[in-house]
Parts: sequence; C-alpha cells; structure tokens
Amino acid sequence: MNNDNPNNRSLLRHLPSVDKLLLQAEGLVGEYGRLLTTEALRHTLDQRRQHILSGGNGSITASDLLGLAQAWLDDQFGATLRPVINGTGVIVHTNLGRAPLSEGAVAAITAVSSTYSTLEYDPEAGQRGSRTIHGEQLLNQITGSAASLVVNNNAAAVLLMLTTLCQGREVIISRGQLVEIGGGFRIPDVMVQSGAKLVEVGTTNKTHLRDYANAISANTAAILVAHHSNYKIIGFTSEPTLAELAELAHAHQLPLLYDQGSGALLDVAPYGLEPEPTVTEGLEAGCDVVAFSGDKLLGGPQAGILCGRADLIAQLKRHPLARAVRADKLCLAALAATLRHYAAEQATTQIPVWQMIAAPLAAITARAEQWATRLAESGIECEVINGRSTVGGGSLPGTSLPTTLLALPHPNPDELAARLRGNNPPVIGRIQNGRFLLDPRTVLPNQEETLLQAILQQCGRLRD
Repeated sequence: MNNDNPNNRSLLRHLPSVDKLLLQAEGLVGEYGRLLTTEALRHTLDQRRQHILSGGNGSITASDLLGLAQAWLDDQFGATLRPVINGTGVIVHTNLGRAPLSEGAVAAITAVSSTYSTLEYDPEAGQRGSRTIHGEQLLNQITGSAASLVVNNNAAAVLLMLTTLCQGREVIISRGQLVEIGGGFRIPDVMVQSGAKLVEVGTTNKTHLRDYANAISANTAAILVAHHSNYKIIGFTSEPTLAELAELAHAHQLPLLYDQGSGALLDVAPYGLEPEPTVTEGLEAGCDVVAFSGDKLLGGPQAGILCGRADLIAQLKRHPLARAVRADKLCLAALAATLRHYAAEQATTQIPVWQMIAAPLAAITARAEQWATRLAESGIECEVINGRSTVGGGSLPGTSLPTTLLALPHPNPDELAARLRGNNPPVIGRIQNGRFLLDPRTVLPNQEETLLQAILQQCGRLRD
C-alpha cells in the first residue's frame, strides 16, 4: 500500500464526497431511505479508497459509484423472498414455494389485502362473525365432509387434532408410518408435542389388523394413519386398508384419524401417475378426521385442512391451540378461490399444479422446440431431449411424467447454473449427465420471455 504515490493521491482527491453523491441519489433515498443510502455510499467510497491505495488504477464516475451503492443495498437489504423461474421439472417444489396460485386465487388475495374485509364480521347480523366459515362450505361440498377447519399448515393440523382428541392418552400407529417430513420434522415428535402417547405396532414393512387390535387398551384415544406420501415401501409388504381400520376403531368406539398429507382431490391416474389416495376416499372409507395440506396437490396456499365428523371438528375449533395455528385472511381468500375452481370443475384448466400435471407431452415438446429455435436465431444452439418431470412436494414418490427438456450447451454446466441463478429473477434448472437442463412443464407461460432473455444474456456473457 503506497499512500505517497502521486497518482494515488490524485485519484483519491477526485473521489466525490458522500454529500455530493447524496444529491444524485434521489432514487436510492426514495427506495431505501437516507440513512441506509448514506451508509451504502460511505461503504462504496471506503472500498474505492482501499482499491486505489492497494495500487488499483483507473477513474470511476459518480454514476458508477451510485451503481455500486445500489448493488450493495440490494445485497444487504433487498427482498430475500422473490419470484424465481422453476425450470427443474419438479411441479410442487417445496424449496421454491410449492404450488403457484391460480389467477383467481391471486385476485382474491389482492381484493382482501388492499382493504378491510369480513374476516370475522357478519354483515347481516351486524356483529362479530367467525373466520372458520370461510371456505368451509366449499370444502364440505367438494369432499363430502360434515365439517371442516383451516389452520396454517398440515403439521399444525395434525398437532391440533392430536392435542384436542388424544392428549394424555394413547394413539396407535404402524411403525411403517413413522414418517419424517421436510426440514427434519417427524410424526413421532409432533405426537410427543401433542401430549399423546405413541403406541407403535407392526414392523416397518408389515402391519396386520390384529396388531392394532392387540394394542387397544382402556387408555387408547385413537388410531392414527399417516399416509407415506413422500416414500415407498415395496416388496414384502402389507397393511390394513382404511376401511378395515375404521371398522376396528368404531367397534371400540374410537376415532380413526388420517394424516392424508398431499391434499389430492382429483385422481392422478388418468395423467399417467400412480394412484394417490384422495381426501374423499379417506372420508368414504370411514376416517373420522382427515388432515391434509393446501399447497401440495390441492394447488392452493399454504394451509392445513381438517375434514370429518362435525362433533370432532367442533372440538378442534374450540381448543385454545386453534387460535395459535389459525389461518390468516390471505390464506383463507386464496383457498376459497382455489376450491371454487374444483367446484366449477376447472381445476385442470385454472390451477397451475393441475395444468402442469395435465399438460400433454406434445404441447411441452412444442414449447421446448420453440425455445430452441428462438435461441438458435441468436447463435445459441440447444438440444431438445426426452426426460421426466416429477410431482414433488412429498407426493407420489418414485413416479414421474414424460417430458421434453431443453439442454443448454456449456463445457461447465455448474458455472452456467450459477450464472442463471444470479439472474433477476433467478432461473433454476437441473444438471444431469453433465448437461444443464430446463423443463418447460414447470415454467409458467408468462415467464417464457424472461427466461429466454436470461439465457441469451448469460450465455452471451459466457461466450465473451
């Protein structure tokens, strides 16, 4: 570091002051405020001084300094929750926010978020109402349930169900259903928090009806079934059906509780996927309470939904924990809008998750070929190849859908992936067999142009 270098001294003297830069930083001040903008400018000038004193050459304009300050502010204080383009082919991608909402659900959120609402007000009676009514009638109509309750996620739904109905008593569950869900959360841990005592029966791969029957005691509160939606047990396996367990539970005046999880309201088999039990099938089999997610195969907002016997759902609504895990107005508005799509038999045309599941292979192939043609016109030769999409979100493990992928050329696909992740919005793809791949199935139509521009920009930089 040489402070006596005449060139260094000259460069340092030409650096503008913070106050002078502030006069030109109206946009930054308007976005981040004067205090943070001042801090950013000081940081930028300090960095520039260090660069000069370390022997760095070249002048820099005030505009460049403001740009560096903007980048620092964006990095330090910009939004961390922001949109991305999902080119992974994983439809319900937990890390990328699970189910994207329909236009109707987004409109419903906008309508109730920008003004006051009837969240807990009955305009006909002119007095306080209940937030639990929102979406309940639709849920009951669609699933055939006698009553329903919405909370903030499915883990909360299971916790509320067990705390209310089983606290201090025993709950029987198969060892093959002691599942771990995303983030390391485990069904046994949730059960412990509820105050219920876990009684494990059977083995990992085989649990018989007699195992449940032999475990029933005077202290048994319920039988619990946890659908293993995020893993498969294959080979030498056996477990009772829901109907068989319901008959056993009811013969002992016990409720059968079902953590269905995925929230499937439609049969996925017609789209080439392995059958997934639906909420309605669980209720029809005799389950007394069924718990499931709102943002997986249902295709709505994050929510935990409980459907079942009216007397049991009424108990859940009255429990103090229900307030702690209640859903907010945005969730309730989006969920009701999503359910209206089902009621109108429009799920596969209006709900993005179902649009992606139902998308014909020919249509996906056409999109991939159109992208390749667009990019080739700018000198980027891509390959269109066959591939597979997955449902994701802890649903339908081991099953996939045929798709068509766009393979981008680059000797270092990791570098290309990193550059595309740095785009605004980030583009997320996958690397397979040494190639960077994008799956049109999970790219929303209104993101196509942004995606192509990102590829052109980043691939162009890599060529340069």
